[in-house]
Amino acid sequence: SPTGRAKMKHIAIATIGNLLCATAFAGSITLTGTVRDFSADGVNFEGSMSSGPGYVNSTLSGASPSLSATGASYISNSGPGAFNNWFTNSANSVSYSLVLNETAPGSGLYKYSNSAFFPIDNQLLGNAGNSHNYHFTYAIASTFSYVAGAGQTFDFTGDDDVWVFFNKKLGIDLGGVHGAQSQSVNLDTIMAGQASGDYSFDFFFAERHTTQSNLMITTSLVFKDPPTNVPEPGALALIGLGLAGLGALRRKNRAS
Repeated sequence: SPTGRAKMKHIAIATIGNLLCATAFAGSITLTGTVRDFSADGVNFEGSMSSGPGYVNSTLSGASPSLSATGASYISNSGPGAFNNWFTNSANSVSYSLVLNETAPGSGLYKYSNSAFFPIDNQLLGNAGNSHNYHFTYAIASTFSYVAGAGQTFDFTGDDDVWVFFNKKLGIDLGGVHGAQSQSVNLDTIMAGQASGDYSFDFFFAERHTTQSNLMITTSLVFKDPPTNVPEPGALALIGLGLAGLGALRRKNRAS
C-alpha cells in the first residue's frame, strides 16, 4: 500500500542517515595489542643488520608469522630471542593501545604517527643502560570491514621489521633491521575476489636495534574494535545496500 511504502521509505532514509552520521562523527580508532620485551642477545636483537622482503611466508597460518627459507638465513629460531618467541612469549609482556585520529572531520582517513615509538621505556626488562627500551615486539590482532570496490587503503612507515596480514595474506612486508621504510596497500588488490564483510587484521612489529623507532599508520579501514567511536563493521556496506534498496523502492513507486 502507499502508506506501507512511505513507511519503508522513511525507515530506509533514517537508517542510512544514522550510518552516515556515525561515519562522519567517528573521531578516532583504537587498536590494542601486546608489547613483548627482549634482551640484546647479539643475534636477533642487536644482531643481524640485514633487511629485505620475503623473510616470512606470505600466508599467516597461526598466531605469528612463520620464517621463510630466506628469513631463516637471517633470523635465528633458537635461544631466548628466537623468532618463535617474538609474538607468542607470555613473559615480560604488557597490553598497549594505539589511537588513530581522523585526519580531518569526515575524511574517513585515520592516522597514528610516532617518530619515537618506545612504549615500554623503564618497564619490564628495563632500558639496559640505554636512553630507551629498544628491544621489543608489538602485535595486534583485530578485524576490519572490507567494502569491495571502495578503494580502502592501509599505509605504513616504520622500522624495524613490520609485517601486516589482511585476511591472513601478507600485505606489508618490511623485514629486517633498517631505517624508516614505507609501503601501501589497496585492499581491492589484496582482497581481489572477496565479498564485502569482516576479515582478520594481523599486525607484527619488531624494534631490534638501538637507533630509532618509527611507527606511522594512515588508513581508511573500518576496524571492529572498539565499536564505540567507529561505525559498526559493515556499516559502509550497509550504506551501499541501503542506497540501492532506496533506489529500488523509488523505482517501484514510480512504476505504480
